[in-house]
Amino acid sequence: MIGADVAFYLAALPAAMLVGLSKGGLPIVGMLGVPILALVVSPVQAAGLLLPIFVVSDWFGLWAYRKEFSGRNLAILVPGAVVGIGLGWLTAAHVSEDAVTLLVGLIGLAFVADRIRTAGHARPARPADVPRGLFWGAITGFTSFVSHSGAPPYQMYALPQRLPKMVYAGTSTIFFTIVNAVKLIPYWALGQLSLANLKTMLVLFPPAIAATWIGVHLTRRLPEVLFFRLVMTALAVVSVKLTWDGAGALLAG
Repeated sequence: MIGADVAFYLAALPAAMLVGLSKGGLPIVGMLGVPILALVVSPVQAAGLLLPIFVVSDWFGLWAYRKEFSGRNLAILVPGAVVGIGLGWLTAAHVSEDAVTLLVGLIGLAFVADRIRTAGHARPARPADVPRGLFWGAITGFTSFVSHSGAPPYQMYALPQRLPKMVYAGTSTIFFTIVNAVKLIPYWALGQLSLANLKTMLVLFPPAIAATWIGVHLTRRLPEVLFFRLVMTALAVVSVKLTWDGAGALLAG
């Protein structure tokens, strides 16, 4: 029989490393962290435990991509995300996390289905624009606040732009660095952050940071076409998982 502490770290270590890989430029995989950790603790506790891991990994990713990002996209997305986080905070007591999980999963699946349907057809890159950026930024902020699942809405806005690989990775990393830093305030106010978890965090920081640098090196070496195929595959897998979890919880509820 595996002890409780051993079982926790068997889930927490890969969860922290997935978060680190995502901050190194391999987006989407960080979303798997909460579901994995939720195998041994409640989803709410898992989200609170992993937020400091997200934040610390963010800063290492921020340093790695400090010269490779789209300033226009950040200027559009960040204000929308702050509004979305604020809405998540204000409605925290009333919003069903399961419903949000299902919605995010369906958004991701719809996007992947559209990409598959139009595969092979020349589609011009869609430039950054304010209305779409503010809308998807707000949805990203809201879903990220509720369940750390902001990546699918973000992809809806970012992927059609066909940004260069490193600019895409840098913009994603810097954007979510800001989102996660802003989330610290409401998470603390809602009691989801605790100094009692500090010892656990100190154990999980090193593997998360190491995974961040691994993610950076993998991103730089992967061919651009393969990189974006991996992004789409990860988005599809995560979206199926979110849809399954959200629908299953709502039906059982």
